[in-house]
Amino acid sequence: YINGELIASTSGRTSPVFNPATGEKTHVVSLATAEETTQAIAAAKAAFPAWSLTSPLKRARIMFRFKELVEANVDELAELISREHGKILSDAKGEMVRGLEVVEFACGIPHLVKGEHSMNVGGGVDSWSQMMPLGVCAGVVPFNFPAMVPMWMFPVALATGNTFILKPSEKVPGAMMRMAELLTEAGLPKGVFNIVNGDRDAVDVLLTHPDVEAISFVGSTPVAEYIYNRGCQHGKRVQALGGAKNHMVIMPDADMEAAANALMGAAYGAAGERCMAISVAVPVGEGTAERLLDALTPKVEALRVGPGIVEGQENEMGALISEQHQNKVSGYIDQGVAEGAKLLIDGRGLTIPGHEKGFFIGGTLFDHVTPNMSIYKEEIFGPVLAICRVESFKDAVDLINNHEYGNGTALYTRDGKAAREFAQHIQVGMVGINVPVPVPMAFHSFGGWKRSLFGPLHMHGPDGVRFYTRMKMITSRWNDHDPSQSVFSMPTMK
Repeated sequence: YINGELIASTSGRTSPVFNPATGEKTHVVSLATAEETTQAIAAAKAAFPAWSLTSPLKRARIMFRFKELVEANVDELAELISREHGKILSDAKGEMVRGLEVVEFACGIPHLVKGEHSMNVGGGVDSWSQMMPLGVCAGVVPFNFPAMVPMWMFPVALATGNTFILKPSEKVPGAMMRMAELLTEAGLPKGVFNIVNGDRDAVDVLLTHPDVEAISFVGSTPVAEYIYNRGCQHGKRVQALGGAKNHMVIMPDADMEAAANALMGAAYGAAGERCMAISVAVPVGEGTAERLLDALTPKVEALRVGPGIVEGQENEMGALISEQHQNKVSGYIDQGVAEGAKLLIDGRGLTIPGHEKGFFIGGTLFDHVTPNMSIYKEEIFGPVLAICRVESFKDAVDLINNHEYGNGTALYTRDGKAAREFAQHIQVGMVGINVPVPVPMAFHSFGGWKRSLFGPLHMHGPDGVRFYTRMKMITSRWNDHDPSQSVFSMPTMK
């Protein structure tokens, strides 16, 4: 989608798009050439001067109109997401709501880019700051949130006066192609927002082209590290969000039924394909694990797994994105068994009547998982929950702080002192206290610590505005002064 129009790629290379619930290849997406990616950059560059000079109020009004159009078409967009990703329909609609919250935040851009003003900092001298757009920006996004993660990026980028090129996941292109049309319908000028469907060839052009000023990325840690290093080497401003291994600590005083219910949604929602999914439960102290499992095990066994779009009662968990990923998650379960973890509930080999070729794995539960096991150390990105027992609160904090990832974590307790200490000392970017998935609202910023984030700034919220702007300071004097003498000492205000 370049310069406001759908463009047929001439590469001859395509990537299949599947319905994960049926295993059926529903269509293919063309993968752009390097020349076509360059064409998108040129369109964005050409559109930047006029768009950057458009008043923030007018840009906000286009965002308002876009929000209205997305809301009017939310059912269509959610169905596109569910059919290409496999998540249940209500989850897809929830994704749209969370994405729209960032659009709502971007609608306040006239206030967010005001800058600061100081009058008479010296004799007749005024000083003020202006938040200026960067130029052409780009976003490279994963498959797990086809709409929400792009909406973490482009609404703020566009509202602050930049032009944008999105490289969606080739597994789930449909929703963003439709939203590009809605942006144009909302009044966004041609070339301000563009989409390049592609693979590494397209990404490398975005990372190295001199006309691209900034790159936003969400994905696995190895790719995030590559994106960050490659982009920085070519002078780009880069924010790259990587992988996660999120723990939920359950204290002995916690409400076990509430903790178990929280774990169900946090571990198995979207088939575990969330960077904020809880994949490790950490019961603290003697007997806590047994009480937790008494509440949790029957819920996992009763988990309704099936297609994301059904008539009647909705399923609780859908399919994985692809057969390849299904095999990868199954391989992790194999590893967990081989390494000595106790497999309580096995999701391998699940067959859904009428959807026998779908990419399904049932909810899986391990107990007695230890930090040296691969199912503890590595991000599985599937419906696999590990129970890792510890003796004390300090052991739980040390366990989490020693992990290479620091994206999200949660604590379930009735003890305010423990909650306060946990929030203070845990080395993780997003922390929930009796909240299992602590994703910040759009007017705050999203991002982890350690190897879950490369670059200093998080996404959306205040950090998003800072990422997509640069500050210009103006110091001005209009009063009468004696211009007859040069001053060679350090200038000071008098």
